[in-house]
Amino acid sequence: MYETTYHRAGSVSEAAEKMAAAEDGKILGGGQTLLPTMKQRLAAPSDLVDVTKIAEMQGICEGEGTLVIGAATTHAEVAASDLVRQKLPGLAALAGGIGDPAVRHMGTLGGSIANNDPAADYPAALLGLGAAVTTSKRTIAAGEFFTGMFDTALDEDEVVVSVAFPLAAKSAYAKYPNPASRYAMAGVFVAKGADGSVKVAVTGAGQNGVFRMSDMEAALAGNWSSDAVAGIAPEPGDMLSDLHGSANYRANLVTVMAKKAVKKAQ
Repeated sequence: MYETTYHRAGSVSEAAEKMAAAEDGKILGGGQTLLPTMKQRLAAPSDLVDVTKIAEMQGICEGEGTLVIGAATTHAEVAASDLVRQKLPGLAALAGGIGDPAVRHMGTLGGSIANNDPAADYPAALLGLGAAVTTSKRTIAAGEFFTGMFDTALDEDEVVVSVAFPLAAKSAYAKYPNPASRYAMAGVFVAKGADGSVKVAVTGAGQNGVFRMSDMEAALAGNWSSDAVAGIAPEPGDMLSDLHGSANYRANLVTVMAKKAVKKAQ
């Protein structure tokens, strides 16, 4: 690893100040992506700003029609929360299927969405539930937060503080994990709001990261069943293709996982 300066921030404002003052600073949450990248000398930030001990970035609470989860909350905490299991079971199940126990007890919600890995699970939940991301500067709708593979709307010195997930009448997540990495080769989050609106978000398969399936949403709005999405698939030309699976394979996986997610939500 290259030489770097470590800071432990005591507040969101302090974290933002440290980031603004750094030549090339990085926020440190669980470090599940950043630290391995640094060890491989693929990243060399001048400063690391640790936000894991900031009180206002931790915990889970119920807001007005939402669940608000602090950015420093770990995947394991989300998965084990009785509140999340009761109000948004799809989100709890998603968090419980991330990586392995070591990753789930270290990795954080904020770190996952800020990194925006194209195969990460949380982006599908944010987009599928229509979540809102609160930062040190503003609130950003999930549809505007994710701007491309490994890219978000965050400024260089902006800190993710919390995420507000709207409650849903039904929610579920199904993914086909890579056997080695446990990252999603295709993951689908489905949600039906209290008003009957339907959202379907896909991760792990698209060339530009997480995306919504409008055709599936329209089909499920009229008929909430796995049969409704059985004949719908994304365009293979928009899918990732690598040694783990071709574009056609991933397009088919999206359909299969969508069917499974709808069945789970029932």
